[in-house]
Order: sequence, then C-alpha cells, then structure tokens
Amino acid sequence: MIIYHAHSGIRYLVLLLGLATLVMALYGVATRRPYENRMRVTAGVFAVSLQVNILLGLALLFTNRGFYPALGIHVILMLGAAVVAQVVPSVMRRRPIDQRTYMPHAVGAAATLAIVVFGILSIPGAAVFGSRL
Repeated sequence: MIIYHAHSGIRYLVLLLGLATLVMALYGVATRRPYENRMRVTAGVFAVSLQVNILLGLALLFTNRGFYPALGIHVILMLGAAVVAQVVPSVMRRRPIDQRTYMPHAVGAAATLAIVVFGILSIPGAAVFGSRL
C-alpha cells in the first residue's frame, strides 16, 4: 500500500516538474535569451522523477496488484514518456553550447506531459488530479 501511495503521490511531482520545464523552455523561446545550463538540469530532473515513478509503478505491478490490459497500455505509455523526457537533455548535453536552444525542451516537455496524461487516463477510473474511483 505504501508503494501505491508513493507512486500516486509522485505523479504530482512529475506533473509539476514537467510543467516547470515547459514554462522555462517557453520563456526561453519567447525572450530569445541565451541557453542556460539550468534548463538542461531542470529537464533532467523531470526525466529522473518520471523514471523513479516508473520504477515504483513496476514494483507495484509485481507486488500482488494484478495485471489487466489497460495497465499494459499504461506501462507502455509511461515507458514511452520516459524515453521522450530523457532524449532532449541527453542530446543537449552533447551539443556544442552555441547550438543549444530552448525549443527542443519545449517540444519534449509538452510531448512527455501529453503522453503522461494519456497514460494516467488509460487506467479505468483514474484521474490526472485525483484518485481512482
């Protein structure tokens, strides 16, 4: 039960960090400011929070919670979200400083958040901001 509450609670942290990443990236794009390493770090923390929540979800899956098809869709979507969230900070870390921009972070964070929301809603009775029915 502790794992379930941790997994459910960290969802809010993931969503908050994703929103912070998206807002920071959009602000950087809108103001045309030079790229700051803080953007890559924020996106990286977002990706790690999602990965931690996936590990908790997998632990939950393997500790007598049972498996049903909608849960399989949830797992696949969340793994996809983790990949998308990790790609942008990884690519930006390898780019020369003068080629780093905010737009990939904005696109990556928006796509990741969309996948996460669809992943949450793929569970019958689940809500993005609330508990299961």
